[in-house]
Amino acid sequence: MNTEQKRRLLAQHLARFRTWTYDALVHEIERTEREHDSLHHAEGVFEDGTEYQMEFNVFWDDRPGGDVRVCGDLCAEPQRRLLGFLPVYTPDVTDSFIMAPDGTFVGE
Repeated sequence: MNTEQKRRLLAQHLARFRTWTYDALVHEIERTEREHDSLHHAEGVFEDGTEYQMEFNVFWDDRPGGDVRVCGDLCAEPQRRLLGFLPVYTPDVTDSFIMAPDGTFVGE
């Protein structure tokens, strides 16, 4: 699984959330904060046998009632440690979008 394949897979899953309304995303901000949860988590195995996991989160981009940001990351197993030795893992690829209260996408 190369980086471009990882980006495509992540973008395909992130596209699902781009179809949601602003109000639906706001509802998920409230739920994820209350439950200390992510928007969505997925695991799978790519064609070459590489295991991966994706996590998507939703939160206020700047202030409550303003723009909403949805971001996702994909990590292939085994995960790499930060700087090679710190027990902090960094994703292989990330992607995000920002939705304004009027339902438009910021910066697009």
